[in-house]
Amino acid sequence: MSEYFRAVNNYSDVITSHFFSSKFFISDFTKCCKDSGILMVVKCRKENSALKECLTAYYNDPAFYEECKMEYLKEREEFRKTGIPTKKRLQKLPTSM
Repeated sequence: MSEYFRAVNNYSDVITSHFFSSKFFISDFTKCCKDSGILMVVKCRKENSALKECLTAYYNDPAFYEECKMEYLKEREEFRKTGIPTKKRLQKLPTSM
């Protein structure tokens, strides 16, 4: 299961596309935290619970697990071929004037 969470943490674009349905819960929780300040731990429990429930549905979805795993394996294969991490590969090169 740790490979799954590693893949989930590394591929925010995959997560973002799947968690689009959780966007309401994310914005609700974010607004509550901004409005509550330091008391957010106490005041935003309801929003936090709703967000966790929504996200847990994806973490337990076998199709999502497979998609993250395939994306991770593709990235690892590219790294092994080139030796360059994805983050560095996707950065734009500075142009000289």
